[in-house]
Amino acid sequence: MKNTDRDAVKQAFAEYSDRYDSSDPKIKLKISHTYRVASLCDRIAETVPVDRDLAWLSGMLHDVGRFEQVRRYNTFSDAQSVDHAQFGADLLFKEGLVDSFGDFDPEQKRILETAIRNHNRFRIEDDLSETYKAYCNILRDADKIDIFRVNIDTPLEEIYNVSSAELKRATVSDAVKQGFIEGHAIIRSARKTPVDILVGHISLVYELVYPISVEIAKEQGYIRQMLDFSSENEDTRQWFEFMKKTLQVRGLS
Repeated sequence: MKNTDRDAVKQAFAEYSDRYDSSDPKIKLKISHTYRVASLCDRIAETVPVDRDLAWLSGMLHDVGRFEQVRRYNTFSDAQSVDHAQFGADLLFKEGLVDSFGDFDPEQKRILETAIRNHNRFRIEDDLSETYKAYCNILRDADKIDIFRVNIDTPLEEIYNVSSAELKRATVSDAVKQGFIEGHAIIRSARKTPVDILVGHISLVYELVYPISVEIAKEQGYIRQMLDFSSENEDTRQWFEFMKKTLQVRGLS
């Protein structure tokens, strides 16, 4: 495999993101998110037998589709616009955008495309080799870890496109509660209320594959802060107390 020039990739990413309005909070968020996910990929890859540079690169490229999604649709909601992972992978590997980030051989491109197309799926595609699964899981873990941070650093109303009143009054749907109890991520179609999204993001901790990923998530402490969500709905307040105790018992917060 060819070597990855990290400085050149960072320069290419800066040039790409400069095409968009960095004063837009959504664009600003995705720029910082990209660098953090890449750094997390690099850290996780230290513990996995993969090419660390390629894992880092997957983090730098994984959300390329978000920028054009925001410009065209002004939302991060894939349901209301496009699947950002497939959209970004098409830009990179069908329209050739990946070549602006470096000179990569066919195998590197296949690994990157597979990881990017799978990073937001409920489950990664079947029949991947162990090597391809590793790159997918590294990127998925890194992305989940930083989603915890985003839920604390960015107002939830901005992320979820709802008012504070809607968020604070919202209840947690039964299907979302059941998914948390069963200990897995919450499929998007089950999320019916604004606070369902928050519970879904918290539930991502169940899906972390690598021990180092769980260690990083606990070290950062964002899950504990997410569990301190202040609701005006009594049922929701009780549910968050239940989640807090559950994750403490399971050693995940």
